[in-house]
Amino acid sequence: MTHDPARSGAIAAELRSRIIAGQLPPGARIRQEEIAAEFGVSRIPIREALRALADAGLVTLIPSTGAWVTELSLEECREVYLMRERLEPLLLSLAMPTHTPESFAEFVHLAEAVEAACSPGEFLERDRDFHRAIMAAPGADRLSRTVDHLWNLSHYYRRRLLVLQVSSRKDDIFAEHQMILRVLEIGDVESAEAVMAAHIRHTRRLVESAPQLFERD
Repeated sequence: MTHDPARSGAIAAELRSRIIAGQLPPGARIRQEEIAAEFGVSRIPIREALRALADAGLVTLIPSTGAWVTELSLEECREVYLMRERLEPLLLSLAMPTHTPESFAEFVHLAEAVEAACSPGEFLERDRDFHRAIMAAPGADRLSRTVDHLWNLSHYYRRRLLVLQVSSRKDDIFAEHQMILRVLEIGDVESAEAVMAAHIRHTRRLVESAPQLFERD
């Protein structure tokens, strides 16, 4: 059977959507034979899709054993957020010299899309679009991949947090995005780093105060 890389990519995208939405929660086992039967393919594209998801931090592969949706403890999630607090301000500072009036207009549009989102899933996707855009730093691919990996690791728990504190946290996020936009508009790199770190730290402290996020349903 001829292997189609696009098929592996499509399967990985579908599994990613299920993981992000919580349909495949942390700790859930992903059985290759079941996925292969569902998509009508051999195990080869399934294995490739799972390797891609493992590289992204969404799946944990255990040799000769199987694949599970990556699960974090409270302490592990705290570590992820501490890393994000340090790395994302750095990535933002590297991106800022490349920002233009046109790109800033796009940032404003993306921030508005976050506020207009109608569901937790859409909200988090639009929020991620906003952060990726303002931190798009040419020549910082390794750092960008690391940050993206950390986002993937913490996404599920952030989604549960948002559901628990939907109105208050969303309002805070909107306000923090406006602060970020303001310092980007004036080109203040030092303040941008500080505001971004505070933005992430706020979520970390909320996560730390909600250990129920890490309890299995």
